[in-house]
Amino acid sequence: MANEKNGWTRRQFALSLGAAVLAAGCESKRRASEARRFPSTFRWGCGSSAFQVEGALDVDGRGESIWDVFAKQKGHIKDGSTPSLTCNSYYRYKEDAALISAANLNSYKFSISWPRLFPTGSGSLNERGMDYYDRLTDALLQRHITPYVTLFHWDLPQRLYELGGWTSRDTGERFADYAVAITRRLGDRLKNFITLNEPNVHLLLGHVIGNHAPGLHNGKLIGPVTHQLNLAQGRAIQAMRALRNDLTIGVGLALAPVRPEGGRIHLLNDIAALAFDEIWSGAFLDPLLKGKYPVALHQMLADVVQTGDMSTIHQGCDFIGVNYYSPTYLKADFSGPSFLGPGGTPAGVTQDASGREIDPSGLQEVLDRLTKDYGALRLIVTENGCSDPLGDHAAIINDEFRIHYLSAHLRAVIQAIDNGSRVEGFFVWSLLDNWEWDSGFTSKYGLVAQNVDTGERTPKKSYAWFADIAETGLLPA
Repeated sequence: MANEKNGWTRRQFALSLGAAVLAAGCESKRRASEARRFPSTFRWGCGSSAFQVEGALDVDGRGESIWDVFAKQKGHIKDGSTPSLTCNSYYRYKEDAALISAANLNSYKFSISWPRLFPTGSGSLNERGMDYYDRLTDALLQRHITPYVTLFHWDLPQRLYELGGWTSRDTGERFADYAVAITRRLGDRLKNFITLNEPNVHLLLGHVIGNHAPGLHNGKLIGPVTHQLNLAQGRAIQAMRALRNDLTIGVGLALAPVRPEGGRIHLLNDIAALAFDEIWSGAFLDPLLKGKYPVALHQMLADVVQTGDMSTIHQGCDFIGVNYYSPTYLKADFSGPSFLGPGGTPAGVTQDASGREIDPSGLQEVLDRLTKDYGALRLIVTENGCSDPLGDHAAIINDEFRIHYLSAHLRAVIQAIDNGSRVEGFFVWSLLDNWEWDSGFTSKYGLVAQNVDTGERTPKKSYAWFADIAETGLLPA
């Protein structure tokens, strides 16, 4: 029967719809296979964190962090290594800056060590510690490298932990003081800040699962720690903006699609995945950008949130840093208090050295969803990369696997841009093979290998490959 409005028959409509789907499929295939050029303004970078690369833990007045204490305890670090030297970047920062520059990278994400500036977390500024970041900033700017500075990358001063850590409102006040000190001293040159790096990981692995510092195993801390991290961030953003109006301030979150084990036909697992997604992502994005917590957090926060807190937290931000590695799988687990449990990775999928699924489409999904849920946010992929096979062996210099990994994820970024997301940069984790937290030196993510015994730095094949893309902005077919 003809459609009276436009004269189409059902068959004609179906054929037209099929042709449109086929054309879209061909276009998608064409885009996936052709060379693509990134915008000329795109930020190309790499990353590190203070505790993973600096070393020099007991020089120039630096105090202890929770990771200093955690790493000394037997059995916490896979290879028994210590972070006392790591990459020795406290002394070799000029060499690191030269490596970044030679790779044609215009950006570098590093973190500032809170206990290096305030040995006990508060009190008088340690000028010798601040001098290091003064020198590092100048070394980068001299090579036309834009610093992206993380204020907190998990190394909470040990003394603040002893006074309550991220369960105490006072820790947030001290964090704001610390942010102000950095802004006053370096804000004339440092313009791009990341307040917290992966607070969701610090919460889960440090306070619930316990394989990161401070090594706690307490599910009841989810609400209090989440709120105090958010409150600290809100206070810091307020204080920094009050001092300067020329700063670009964002947050770096570990974001991933949260999928139910066995697919969405498993109703209980699907509910578990939705609940975990609210705790993992929504608990940090929604308060900052919408001024409210997801429903899954309400009971956990009943005795934590005070009058005025949400307005302090709801500061908004200039960009979201996306740290992406793999999808996350969840299942219902009634043996524990949360009724949530880690789900198994689907059989047959390609996995990285840590046993995580390699799925570049998950990065596109995250970028698309951020745009859909929170509007036209500026987005930067602030971490993406993969490790060599785990172990004590030497780094793999001819690392074709890393080139394939990064290429696939860069193509996912291009697809997200095509879909309308404002993705402005891509930072590889990491510049160097560094000290990877509880994995020690057994995990190697670097574009540059580092000999643990001698400190010698050797660029890998992926270093030259990424340098070519950063120089031309062209992702080969």
